[in-house]
Formats: sequence, C-alpha cells, structure tokens
Amino acid sequence: MSYTEIKTDMQTRLGKTVEALKKDFSGLRTGRATTALLDGIMVESYGTVVPLNQVGNVAVSDARMLSVTVWDKSLLKKVEKAIIESGLGLNPMNDGVVIRIPIPPLSEERRIELTKIAGRYTETARVSVRNLRRDALDGIKKLKNANEISEDDQKRYETEIQKLTDEGIKELDELLKTKETEIHQV
Repeated sequence: MSYTEIKTDMQTRLGKTVEALKKDFSGLRTGRATTALLDGIMVESYGTVVPLNQVGNVAVSDARMLSVTVWDKSLLKKVEKAIIESGLGLNPMNDGVVIRIPIPPLSEERRIELTKIAGRYTETARVSVRNLRRDALDGIKKLKNANEISEDDQKRYETEIQKLTDEGIKELDELLKTKETEIHQV
C-alpha cells in the first residue's frame, strides 16, 4: 500500500466518523421537532420489525410537533406503542388517522444529561480518529521498514497524518459545541 492510499483511506474513514457523529447527534432530543428524532424507532409490522419511516410518513407540523401518517391504519396502535416504548419521553396522541407527537420543552436536568451524552458520543468519535491515526502511522512504518520511503518522507508523512488527525478532532469538537448550544438554546 502506498502513502497516497494510506492517506486517502484515512480521509475516507475520517469522513465516515464525522457522519456517524452527526447521525448520533440527530437522535438527541433538543426540544425542537425534527424527523431524525424518530429514526431509531422500530415497529412490528406483519411479523417483521421495520423502521418507523417504512410504515408511514414522518413530518414536522411546527417547532414543537411531529406527525406520523401511517399508510396502513391497522398499524396505528403498534406505531403509537413503539413511540411510547422508545425511551424518548414522548407521549403520542392517536386520532385514528394521524399520530401527533408534541415535543415537550426540556428541563435543565435533561439538558445537562443530553450534554453529557453528546460529550460521550464525541469522545467515542475522537477515539476512532486516534485509531485511524495509529493505523496510518503503522502503514507508514511498514513502508519505511520495506525501504519504500526514506526517513525524511516518513517524518513528512507522519506530520501530514497528524495534521489530518488534528483537523478531524477539531471538526468533532465544533460539532459538539454546536450541539451543546442547540441543547441549551431552546
């Protein structure tokens, strides 16, 4: 494997780590209605368990209200039950046609808890980035040991990998700061 391949692989995996953190953050409730809040909810439908968005349409009615229009009305009760049991602290209202889900304002205690959860998600992502750096540096050492690159190239490549790592961690920290602001703003 060449240095270019090592660097490209690290950049690709770094991008995936950032996207994974964004997805984790989208599932954290911030007091504002967002369809991503219901992404992790699974519903039992005709003997199989499927994501909520495969049995109905999830929409944002206003800043504090989500609505779920289930395509098969016989699944309304199952969808309502799945939302209640999701652990998100939501209380859906079923009118027989549409399930409306009011998003209650967050208590200060819940905001602090969400901030800690966001911090844990970010720390996990940072560990992933550091593992990517370790893998890339190992690849560079193998190139040096195989005499495919010089010692000067090794130092330069290691510096570039460290720079990529620093940029990745900075991006993760910025995402965390944005999420914390979002949690405490509402």
